[in-house]
This record gives sequence, C-alpha cells and structure tokens, in this order.
Amino acid sequence: MWTYKQPVTVLFGNGTIQQVIPLAHQRGWKRGIVVATPHVVANSVVDDLVRQGKEILTDVFSHITPNPDVQDVDDCADIIRKGAYDFVVAIGGGSAIDLAKAAASVGCTPDSIRLYHGTGRELPPNHLPLVAVPTTAGTGSEVTSVAVLSDIRQHKKSPIASDNFFPEYAIIDPELTYDMPAYLTACCGMDVLSHALEGYWSIHHQPICDIYAVHAASLVFQYLRQACQQPKNAEAREKLCEASVIAGMSFALPKTTASHACSFPLTNQYHIPHGEACGLTLDYFARLNGQHDIRVQQLAHQLGFQDSEVLGDEIFQLKKDIGLRTDLRDLQLDKKAIQDLVAASHHPNVKNNPYPITDEILQDLYQRLV
Repeated sequence: MWTYKQPVTVLFGNGTIQQVIPLAHQRGWKRGIVVATPHVVANSVVDDLVRQGKEILTDVFSHITPNPDVQDVDDCADIIRKGAYDFVVAIGGGSAIDLAKAAASVGCTPDSIRLYHGTGRELPPNHLPLVAVPTTAGTGSEVTSVAVLSDIRQHKKSPIASDNFFPEYAIIDPELTYDMPAYLTACCGMDVLSHALEGYWSIHHQPICDIYAVHAASLVFQYLRQACQQPKNAEAREKLCEASVIAGMSFALPKTTASHACSFPLTNQYHIPHGEACGLTLDYFARLNGQHDIRVQQLAHQLGFQDSEVLGDEIFQLKKDIGLRTDLRDLQLDKKAIQDLVAASHHPNVKNNPYPITDEILQDLYQRLV
C-alpha cells in the first residue's frame, strides 16, 4: 500500500517571480511579509518585488543564518503576530524557506517553535499561506512539508515535519540562480542528488516518487559539472532547478536516509555545509545499500551505470570534479571524535535506510573518511 500527496502548485520558468503579486491579488491576500536571506536582500530581487507589491508587501525579515536558528524563527513569528499578516513570501535558499515555514505556523500561536523542535509535538493546524521562491537549486524545500532548524543554544539540528509546511505556491525562476557561486552550486547540487537517491532507496519508497528520483538524479549527473564551470549557462541552470524541485518531490514522502542522518552532526560539529556533508557519505551508502537491496542495483541501471559500485564511483568522481571534500582528514579526528560522530549519526532518518545501520557500519564509514 502507498499514498501520494503533493499539494503545492508549482510555477516554473524564467521570470516567474513576476507572478507573486498577481497570485496574491488573485487569492485575496491583503498584507504580506517577505522572509529573505541577507544576500537576496542585498541585491535587487526583494526591492523589485516590494516595489511591485508595495500596497500589500509591507515588511521584510532577513535575520537568517545559513542553518536557521529557532530564535530567528521566534523573532520572525513575533513580527508576524504584531503585524497581522495574512501571507508570507519566502525568497532565498532552504534557510529562508524553512524559517518562513516554521514562522508562518508558530506565528499563529503564542508558542515558541522550541516546543515543536525535536520533541515530536504536532503543530496546531492554523498557519499562514506561504509562497516559496528558491534562489538556489538545492533543498527542494519549496515542495516539502519539512523544515530543518538548528538550536544553537542546545547544539541541536533536526527537522520538523508538518502538513502546515507545504507552501501554497512554489515559484521556480531559474534566472534567480545565476549568481550562485561555484562552491554553493556544488553543495546544493549534491544535496539534490542526495534527495533523489535517498528518496529512491528509502524503505518508504513508492512508484511516483521513484520516477521523480531517477529523473532528478539523471539531471544532476548531466548538468552539475557544467553549472559549476559555467555559472551563466542558462540550460544548465534551468536543468538544475528542474532537478531540485523534482528531487524535492522524490523525497517529500519517502524521506531521506543514512546520508542525511550523518550530515546533521557533520554540520553541527564541524560546520560542513549541508549539501557537502550529505555528499560526503553518499557514495559509501550507495555501495552498501547496493550490496543488500536489488532496488539500488536497479537504480544504478536506470541511471546508466553498470551497478551500485559504479554508481558510488561516479558520485565520488563528481564530488572531486566540482571541488567538494571527499574525506575528513584535514580535521584530524581522534578516536573519541569518531565515536561521537557514530553516536550522533543515529538520527531518526537513519531508520529509513534499506539496510540497517549499526555502530559497526558507521565506525567503518568514518574510519575510511579519516
């Protein structure tokens, strides 16, 4: 038995950011707040949008860190409460969109998001409608019901899942990604590949998401190197945006697996960017899962590779070609640090992996990386 749900309306194409204000008028929304990363605020994207919708877009919140903190969510939610807003526009990467998702929900309550972060407590159903406008080809957050937040004070990073978090609209405008630097393009692209592959081999996989996963992963293998080397290449940028949103659909329901579980402590403890941290272990898990799950071999074949070993080799080579780390040797991790990583990698996502992940497997993984 399986189910499929995707309530987000996707508008894809160059210049689609111009549809935000007409959509707001169409829906009868009267007063909105823009949630945007500082980088996006510094260029003309937000200014142009606010000028276009000056009568209904009345505030901008931009206190957003690369790994959005629960305090930032609470600050944004407080502004939403005081401003009596009835919709939210998120512009930026996953950080802006995830923060906006959480604030648009908790802002309809008197609560702190801390009550729901890593506690298993469900958010009340009331939330403001959200328009998500990604400026990176990476997280797929614009079509998922998950927000990944950090609690710097508690040294914790974990996702919150809620149907509240599905945006009303996802506006995918590839032109907004043209100024992504090569390293950010690489990190985001590896995140996309991780979403697609993990969504496929998750124990919660299902046929519709499988189709999305193969399509998205194929695009990453075909276009990521080109986008890193030629940042203004319109075709490569468009195809990576397509891969990102479709990979988001591929894992939204199956959820991610072991590579994402390992990425959280790598980011929390060693500040390795999320996509790079996911990619760091992705080739290992492609090989491991392929040894025990025929579906991973089938995935490799569909992507044009002989088997999961070759798939792992191709992931490793892709990381090298786009300048991402392939090991942790520069960190000079001692035995205790490795044990800490092993313990912290038992994040709930690891239970979605098709082959059970033990301490021994994680120990082997990290020993190979150091």
